[in-house]
Amino acid sequence: MIELKNVTYGYTDKEVLHNVSVRFDTGGMYAIMGANGCGKTTLLRLVAGLLSPHSGEVTVEGKSVKQYSAIQLARRLAYVRQYPQTDFEFSAFETVLMGRNPYQRRLQNESQRDWDIVEQCMKQTNTWHLRLAKPNQMSGGELQRVMLARALAQQTPVMLLDEPVSNLDIAHQFEILELLRTVNREEQKTILIVIHDLNMALRYCPQLVLLHQGGIRYQGATPQGLTTDNIRTVFNIQANPITIDGEATVLRLEPQKATP
Repeated sequence: MIELKNVTYGYTDKEVLHNVSVRFDTGGMYAIMGANGCGKTTLLRLVAGLLSPHSGEVTVEGKSVKQYSAIQLARRLAYVRQYPQTDFEFSAFETVLMGRNPYQRRLQNESQRDWDIVEQCMKQTNTWHLRLAKPNQMSGGELQRVMLARALAQQTPVMLLDEPVSNLDIAHQFEILELLRTVNREEQKTILIVIHDLNMALRYCPQLVLLHQGGIRYQGATPQGLTTDNIRTVFNIQANPITIDGEATVLRLEPQKATP
């Protein structure tokens, strides 16, 4: 379980999150949504321990994030940034292998099990054919999938994903979100995804946290949260639900009409 209790955080003279309290239950798959600049990435970075709240507390498994060592936290949380990048010219395979670092003792070489896990995760994300490629030989979408493979190789109970499908074509978006849904269901991983596509969130994320003006506009089941009123308030667009075959619901989105 992850919990933010009365958390406030800001940058210089701008407060991004104010007195936010929100809870993520074990095994949940959550869409983190809101307009640009509402604090979605900040929320993930607070959970990951990369930022410290100005007030309030962030806990993982009932224990403050501050009380974990870096290795302890890395065994619990895998974080994929919005703009993936590597600082050195490692191959894709070497990059994914870094996900195994929290489990290795000092000066210990990787085991065959580590190599097998890396191969499995790269095949899951359709990046095995890129295993020898360097960052400058991959597209942004390919690098994004490599970083996701590294997060999977980390084998943590929690994954924090900041726009993991933003650089991917539509086919790979479906492929990655299908994979994450499978991992969530079969391994009971807690997954927090910052995502902008309302229909993708509706399709793949049973739970929703909707941020607006520094606070929580809504937390709960996604279909009940993505209402016409909430979408108009948060995103300033008009959403009209469409039911297909009496079951699946999608949102038809239109620009918000100006008031005469």
